Amino acid sequence: MRKEQDYYFKKAKKDNYPARSVYKLEEAQQKYGFLRKKQRVLDLGCHPGSWSLYTATILGPRGVVVGVDLQATDIPVQKDHAEIHWLCYDVYADDLVVMLRKQWPGFHVLLSDMAPRTTGNQFSDHQHSLRLVRRTLEIAAMMLHERGSWYCKVFQGEDFPAFLQECKPLFETVKVVKPQSSRRESREVFVLGRGFKPRAAAELRKKSEQ
Repeated sequence: MRKEQDYYFKKAKKDNYPARSVYKLEEAQQKYGFLRKKQRVLDLGCHPGSWSLYTATILGPRGVVVGVDLQATDIPVQKDHAEIHWLCYDVYADDLVVMLRKQWPGFHVLLSDMAPRTTGNQFSDHQHSLRLVRRTLEIAAMMLHERGSWYCKVFQGEDFPAFLQECKPLFETVKVVKPQSSRRESREVFVLGRGFKPRAAAELRKKSEQ
């Protein structure tokens, strides 16, 4: 096991998180501060729960985290942390947004650490990753509040620059983040969009439907 893997693995156990991936969110939060008290946050692909648990510590008791994953997740929330709603649901389900809207008016932040099952074929893995992250962007366009934030994982590849261009009209700023806790050889990066523009998203939807 590489030293950096060993370090973050042990740190996650010490900090009572189920996975080392929590530090990929923590690093971005410490630098950009897009998670704030009392927010509502949607965490797509939340299993095994590290990102939702960390987010709950930032939001405080008046915040809400909604974690969605195909695998069931059920971890007790500590006192003085935001409430967490664990939903076992497919992010591609047509009725996901309808179901979410019945319970919450929208979200201030959308998170996603989702990744496809890798095949070893870099092009194929890149395309599957783009499909996932585009789905999170679709959901963000329908569920994010104005000036909201979106922080999602994606595998780099030849179509990554074009994907970034797709994101830019929807946010005031778009940054590519490579956390130190991400393995050096990994092609994963995170895209952080801040200052969501609902009108721009609505216009793009209209064009795509024409």
